[in-house]
Amino acid sequence: MSARLVVVEGLDGAGKNTLTTALVAELARRDLAVGRLAFPRYGTPYADLAADALHGGQAGTADSPHAMALLFAMDRHAALGELSALAGANDVVLLDRYVASNAAYTAARLGAGRAAEAVEWIGALEFDRLGLPVPDLQILLDTPVALAAERTGSREADDPDRTRDRYERDAALQADTSRAYRRLAEASWRSPWSVVGSEPDVGELADVVVGLSAT
Repeated sequence: MSARLVVVEGLDGAGKNTLTTALVAELARRDLAVGRLAFPRYGTPYADLAADALHGGQAGTADSPHAMALLFAMDRHAALGELSALAGANDVVLLDRYVASNAAYTAARLGAGRAAEAVEWIGALEFDRLGLPVPDLQILLDTPVALAAERTGSREADDPDRTRDRYERDAALQADTSRAYRRLAEASWRSPWSVVGSEPDVGELADVVVGLSAT
């Protein structure tokens, strides 16, 4: 990767898209070229299979944490060429969700007794075996679980074509995932992390990104 790879992580409804949009604008204001990509990449095969499973399709695939993790991992692997092109054309590549999302949700689904195993497996699968680039910075948008849930519920109410998926409807899973994310950040899993609240200072985050050295 020739660009700085920065990831925004957080729960469903945490505000990742809003923060990513604001960061893109702030970095562009500082004359940096920014490439942007969101995972899952809905409209592509693996992401659409995952979405279908989380809405009750694929013959119970969503019942298996490992099967869902593999679908999300393969979606990112299929995007390697796109990631490489973005890195070659920009100073910063900003991702809305990445490998840590898979680690946090899988750990939460498998439970405390297998959380460390899940995190190790995801890291080995996506970074080591599938060759995904390691981020230079991971930003955890640590939005309160209740606020995130309120936002996902509002989006569903406002859009008749949108229904919350299995993960979004599961309040206990969202709470467990929030805790899993914090553990990843505290351990500086695979890269440096920055933990911010639900209303982060975009200028301060941009300062951190500007100061990074690209891998």
